[in-house]
Amino acid sequence: MYVNIGSDMALRDRSIIGIFDMDNTTISARTRKFLNRAEQEGSVVPCDDLPKSFVLTVEYGMEHVHLTALSPQTLEKRLK
Repeated sequence: MYVNIGSDMALRDRSIIGIFDMDNTTISARTRKFLNRAEQEGSVVPCDDLPKSFVLTVEYGMEHVHLTALSPQTLEKRLK
């Protein structure tokens, strides 16, 4: 099954590791460090609007961080 995360992007539900709220998680220094490292490695997939959440995926051994303008609650509803 695929989940639409906005900006004409869909992800396989089996590849989703977690859905995280940008406002709540970026308070942590560890999360900011993780996102900075992912951006430096080129594994961040940006969105067109201001991101409200990010989706961490692992597929074929590759880790990606997908930024999305949708809220985590909306994404969770789409998973069900």
